[in-house]
Amino acid sequence: MKSNSLGALLFCFAFILSCSEKKRDTGKDQKAMTILVQPFKDIQSEKVKHLAEEIRKVYPYVRILEPVDFPPNAYYKPRNRYRADSSIAFLSRNTREGFVTIGLTSKDISVTKGKIKDFGLFGLGFRPGNACIASSFRLSKKNSDEQLFKIAIHELGHTQGLHHCPVKTCFMRDAEGKNPTDEETDFCKKCKQFLMNKNWKFNLI
Repeated sequence: MKSNSLGALLFCFAFILSCSEKKRDTGKDQKAMTILVQPFKDIQSEKVKHLAEEIRKVYPYVRILEPVDFPPNAYYKPRNRYRADSSIAFLSRNTREGFVTIGLTSKDISVTKGKIKDFGLFGLGFRPGNACIASSFRLSKKNSDEQLFKIAIHELGHTQGLHHCPVKTCFMRDAEGKNPTDEETDFCKKCKQFLMNKNWKFNLI
C-alpha cells in the first residue's frame, strides 16, 4: 500500500514537472509581434512601401494595411492639424492583441504638451500602448524617407514600454526638440534586449 502511494506521488510530481516544462517551451515559441503599417489616405504609397522595407531590415514581421481616413474628431481646425492622441486612439481600437500599429501621414500632427495646447511634433507613441503615429510634415527634405523610418521605429519602441535612451546612436534617443535621426543607427543592446523580452524576434545579422 505504501509502495503504491509513493508511486502515485512520484507520478504526480513528474506530471507537474512535465506541464511546467511545456509551459516554458510554449513561451519560447510564442508568435512574434507583428507591426501593422497603417497609412492615412494623404501619404504617398511609395513612402509607405519604403518605410515598411526599412523596418523589415531590422524586424521582419511587417504588414501594410489599406489607407484610411483620419477620424473626424482628430481634425484641429484652428491650425489645420490633426490631433495625434485622437488618431492613436482610433488606431488602437482597431489593433488586436499580438499586433502594434504605426499610423503614417504627411499632415501636420499635434498634441497638448504641458501649458501648450497644440504642440506640433514628428510623431507620438504612448508608453505602453498598441498604436502610435509618425508624420513626414516637419521633416527636412534631405533623407526624409530615412527620417520617417527612424521616427516610426522610435514611436514603436515607446509602445512596447521603452523610455528615451542616453545612447546617441540608438533609435530611442531623446530628440530634445531637434532632429538627430542622422546619428541613429539601430536599437542599442539594452533596448534591443528589452524588446526581445517583449517577444520581438529581430533579424539575425
